[in-house]
Amino acid sequence: MKIVLDTNVLVSGLLKVHSNAGMIVRMIAGGLIQVVYDSRIIAEYREVLYRPKFDFDKKDIEAIISQIEDEGILVTAKPLNQKLPDPDDAPFLEVALAVDGAVLVTGNKKHFPEASCGYVNILSPAEFISVFRDSY
Repeated sequence: MKIVLDTNVLVSGLLKVHSNAGMIVRMIAGGLIQVVYDSRIIAEYREVLYRPKFDFDKKDIEAIISQIEDEGILVTAKPLNQKLPDPDDAPFLEVALAVDGAVLVTGNKKHFPEASCGYVNILSPAEFISVFRDSY
């Protein structure tokens, strides 16, 4: 299964390993799902994960980012035609729109209005886990 992983889900999954977001991070680490990304998303992951307030181990940060880069799908995305409530979320939707069947997993579904998302399914971590379980 292919997902675009919003940074808030990655952070939450690393902070709360037994949460739905944590399960998604474990699924990525186990090779069960592929992350669709571009250079902007990887840059945001690094910028956020290296913030001192999280105190993540640098080796752990680089391990998950390396796995995403090695096993994920790098895309070149087209710019959106419309604005999102949070312009910083545009890369995530642009990348999701670039790959047929990709879903966008976020903790902020309200940042992705249905009218802007086309055919992309926007799922919370809990919704994604449910869809994943139903598909296997």
